[in-house]
This record gives sequence, C-alpha cells and structure tokens, in this order.
Amino acid sequence: MVVLGNIKGGNNFIKKLLECIPFGAMVTMEGCTIILTIWAKTVITNGMSPFVFVVYTHALSSIFLLPFSFFYHRNDKTDEEPIFNLNFFLRIFLLGLTGITIPQNLAFLGLSYSSPIVVCAMGLTFPSLSFLLSILLRTTKVDWRSRSFQTKVCGTIVSLVGATMVELYKGPLIKNSSSSLHLPMLSAAKKFLIFSTNNPQYWLLGGLLLAAANLCVAFWNTLQAGTVKQYPQVMKVASFYSTIGTLQSALLSALIFETDLNAWKLNLNSTELLLIVLTASFMGIIRSCVHLWCMRMKGPLYVPMFKPFGVVFATIFGTSLPASTLCYGSVIGTAIVGMGYFTVMWGQLNHEDEVSTNSNNTKQYDVESPPQEHNDVDDDDENYNVKTPLLKPQQNYVQ
Repeated sequence: MVVLGNIKGGNNFIKKLLECIPFGAMVTMEGCTIILTIWAKTVITNGMSPFVFVVYTHALSSIFLLPFSFFYHRNDKTDEEPIFNLNFFLRIFLLGLTGITIPQNLAFLGLSYSSPIVVCAMGLTFPSLSFLLSILLRTTKVDWRSRSFQTKVCGTIVSLVGATMVELYKGPLIKNSSSSLHLPMLSAAKKFLIFSTNNPQYWLLGGLLLAAANLCVAFWNTLQAGTVKQYPQVMKVASFYSTIGTLQSALLSALIFETDLNAWKLNLNSTELLLIVLTASFMGIIRSCVHLWCMRMKGPLYVPMFKPFGVVFATIFGTSLPASTLCYGSVIGTAIVGMGYFTVMWGQLNHEDEVSTNSNNTKQYDVESPPQEHNDVDDDDENYNVKTPLLKPQQNYVQ
C-alpha cells in the first residue's frame, strides 16, 4: 500500500509539473519577444533600415517555414478545398498584405520612432481594436443588455485612455541612460541591447504607426479565421502568406521606401545578420509552434493572457540596462492599458459562457417543448429565435 501511495503521489507530481510547462513556455516566449524587440530597436537605431529588416527577416522566415509546414501537416488528412484556386490566392494575397506587408513595416517604423515599452502598450490595445472593428463590420451584435458586451466596452475605453496617456505624457524619468560607459561589460550591453537612445524620439508618430499596425492585424485576424475554416492546415496557410507578404514588402521597399542599394547591404561585422536569423527562426517557427501547442492544450484564450508579461520584461530591462531610459508616464499608461486588456479578455470569457448557456438552453428547449405550442411567437423575438446561430467564429487575438 505504501508503494502504491508513493506511485500515485509521483504521478500527481508529474501531472502538476506538466501543467506548469505551458505557463513556463508562454512566459519564455514573451521574454524572448521583448529581447528581440529591444535588439531590433538597437540595430535600427544604429542605421539599419526598418524596411530592409522586415524583408530579410520574413524572407528567411519563409524559407524556414515552407518546408516545415509540409512536415508539420504530413499526417493530416482533411477534406479541405483544393489549394490552388483563385479564391485561395486572393485570400493569401490579402493575408500577406494585411498580416506582413502593411503591419510589419508600420510596426518596425513605429519602433524606430518610439521604444519597446510603447510597442508593448500598443500591442495590448489589439483586443480593443479587434472589438471595435467587429462592431464596424457587424460581426459583433451591439447588445447593451449583455454583461459581456458591457465589459468589453469598459475595457476598450480603459485601454484607449491608457494608450493616450502613453502617447501624450512621458512624465519624469525613472532612470536616465548612461552618458558614458567605461566598463567593457557595460559597453557590450550598450552595443547589443539598448532600450532607447539620446536621439529625439517621436513617440506620438511612433504610437500612431503602431496603432495602425494593430488595426491592420485585427482585420487580418478576421480574414485568417475565415481562411482557416476552408483550409484548416494552419502552418501551410502561414507559409504561403508569409512568402507572398515577403514579395510584396520587397517590391514596395525596393521601388518606393528604400531605393538606395547601399541600405540593402548587411554589415557582417555587426549583429544585424545574427538578429535576422534569430528573429526569423523564432517568430516563424518556434513561437508559432509553441502558441499552437498551448492553444490546443489550454484553449484559444490561454495564449493572449500572457501578452502583459511583455510589459513586465520591458520594464525590467528598462530599469536594469545601463543604456536605457524609462519614464513614469509610459509605465503607468501601459499598466492602464494592461487593465483594459484583461477587462476585454474577461468580457470575451463571459461571452463564451453566455454562448454556452444559450446553446444548452436552446437544446433543452428544442427537446422538451412541443413545437405546436409556439406557433404564435414572433420570429423577431430574440428569446425564441432558436434558428439564429449562437456560436460565432472564435477570434484569435494572438499576434
């Protein structure tokens, strides 16, 4: 009996340990994302064009992702529609345009004008922007009697107030950047990871560019949900629109934004090439696989709950790196945006509970109620309109 008890205790410990793996993986993903963002800020500040960085990063990511997607779905047997048709090509073209070409160039251009803490703050407004876009596209019904709708509205207002504070109020410095670094280790830290520099930063313009990028991604998210329904092999869809988006970005950058050929030459003696390789492999394969794995284990809303961890990491780096500056206004504003973020996500959870409850009530109503007793009910009455679909496509707020 003692041996059996020890075995059961060991199994429970292993189960609890396995439960912690998704949590640790998601926290690690957010930390790595912030590190790469700060590193990208450093490289762009040192002279690399953000448009060139986007093209090279996504080109390499597409090279990694295309063969990996076929390996990832090698055992999948689905009844999806034929891939090579006009409908699929138009969807892939729009996904590349709204998921890579426009938002990525806007995002890294906005990063060059602001700082990683602003990137975090604007990233947390994504559920609010998605909610507003769904109202404009009429995919979300305006129902002020619904508690989940009221919660989302309140969270959206709080998020927008916090984002406005981040943009318009910097406040006093928490820690200023070091003007001179004499120690070799500190000099290396300044070379590889800087949070911001003494160069003028156009935070308002940078924040607006980041907000526009998030709005574009919200539209991409809606389009992606419909595409995955028709073509459920997610990684293949991602590899295709990544390739198309890379070609679009390359054409626009080479013909309009970055016509100087010298800007396309990488400095092999710097960290530019290493950053491109790490960003392409991490963003294209590692983070995507971890997000898919966690969503399958914990549900679609598990991954977005970890976005505010990026603020924590950005604040830690902002107060610890010797070449960094951080302001009270940006931190307080980002914290307010984070509260709005969680409020919107809470509203989304309440919405799912309401949908589940209504679905169960509808099933019970269909089984227990004889149809002839309700012939005189008005079809416009929401309480009895059981033919109206209650479950709408799930929005994925992952970026």
